[in-house]
Amino acid sequence: MIKPWIWLSLLVIVLDQATKYLAETLLVMHQPVPVTPSFNLMLTYNTGAAFSFLADAGGWQRWFFLGLGALVSIGLVIWLARLKPQEKWLAVALALILGGAIGNLIDRAWLGQVIDFIQLYYDRWYWPAFNIADSAITIGAVLLVVESLWLRPSKT
Repeated sequence: MIKPWIWLSLLVIVLDQATKYLAETLLVMHQPVPVTPSFNLMLTYNTGAAFSFLADAGGWQRWFFLGLGALVSIGLVIWLARLKPQEKWLAVALALILGGAIGNLIDRAWLGQVIDFIQLYYDRWYWPAFNIADSAITIGAVLLVVESLWLRPSKT
């Protein structure tokens, strides 16, 4: 039952790419624009993975993360296709992760890096910048854990 959930993945991809376009168009690299206390918009690029893991690896990481992201996306599509109609929360979680993965894959394929622009902080502590795709992946992963621990009916 993949079709209804593809729309959620497509929505994530469109929102992600549109906001990244706006960030590149309207923001100046590494110049924070305060939105609220503890929240800035700030354009930056990440050639690595989460928290800039392997960002300084010399270029090979682009192809590694492209391949890994493509494999994960294919796996998610297959998983979504095999879901039962009653597995709605699992489908939502997987669709969010798929949309986020593809959103960041698009950046890696076209730019060789991912556009990040959301910056959260408290006092002098800054969370690494992220984007809508990262947010969708995180929300999907949390839903996946919640679904597997608390929402899945017991088999006893």
